[in-house]
Amino acid sequence: MILDLLFIVLLTTIAGACIPLGGYLASFERILPNWLDKEFRHFTIALGGGILLGAVAFVLVPEGIESLNGSMMAIPVLLMGGIAFFVIERVLGLRRRESPQLMGMVLDYVPEAVALGGLMALGSPVAALLAVLVGLQNIPEGFNAYRELYAQYCSPVKTMAIMKSLVALGPIAGLSGYFFLGEHRYVLGLIMLFSSGGILYLVFQDIAPQSRLKKHWAPPLGAVVGFCVVLFSQMVLEAYG
Repeated sequence: MILDLLFIVLLTTIAGACIPLGGYLASFERILPNWLDKEFRHFTIALGGGILLGAVAFVLVPEGIESLNGSMMAIPVLLMGGIAFFVIERVLGLRRRESPQLMGMVLDYVPEAVALGGLMALGSPVAALLAVLVGLQNIPEGFNAYRELYAQYCSPVKTMAIMKSLVALGPIAGLSGYFFLGEHRYVLGLIMLFSSGGILYLVFQDIAPQSRLKKHWAPPLGAVVGFCVVLFSQMVLEAYG
């Protein structure tokens, strides 16, 4: 048990440390600034979005469905995740606190760390893979979050301090998942599916700007619905095929 706890802390800390690492890379503004602001920034946004989609499609959703024993409950839970993240974003936007890159990073980092802890408690070999994916996605997300925060505070020291403070969220969430979800596989599945819906919404709303229309939020919610249609079809085929 002690080794499991240490492993969770190690994995989540390394994954969380990728947040300030991404910020540190973004702090080099004097090296090809025009290129940094355009090509590379768009590349890192796309990279983070691709990793998030991969984590959803190949880890979170399959593991979540398995935890629910193939129940169709997976569909409404995933939908509720997308709607909930939409509501959170709108509330923050109305209060002029909208920071999509930072919010997206935190809202997917925490539930994924919780899921990681729960998977460790269940002895799932997917836990280590999830930790790698979380760390990989945190680098480009940290890069973009730094640029976003720096634009608000214009202080590299304060910006990096905020990003370093987020590292501790990983071990806290991971240990919480280990102690509270290890014996509640169904709840763990709900969390993974709920966060998957939220991640899908954020990817198509904020990370994939090509799919976004200004002042319109239906397209990203439509992406969540579309994913659910494919998921429903696949589950029907597996059940009756």
